[in-house]
Amino acid sequence: MKKSEITSIVIALLLAAVIGGLIGDLIGTFIPEGAVRILFKESINIGFKAISFDFYSISLTFGLMVKINFVSILMVILVIVYFRWWYL
Repeated sequence: MKKSEITSIVIALLLAAVIGGLIGDLIGTFIPEGAVRILFKESINIGFKAISFDFYSISLTFGLMVKINFVSILMVILVIVYFRWWYL
């Protein structure tokens, strides 16, 4: 695999996770209360909250939080299947 192919796969996986999360939240807002809404609307947060270091003239903030829901996982799986089919 070339470096450009790996880069495109990583970008596609990140976009799939972001777009899948957005679609899951949008679908979850229009579905009535119940188990299906919980499936689409609930998410798992992985990472750590922002840590700030304040100095006199410099302020540094570090943090990373990944929000994963059902549709984002489905989208990532679809991208993996697509690239596996395309490149093999």
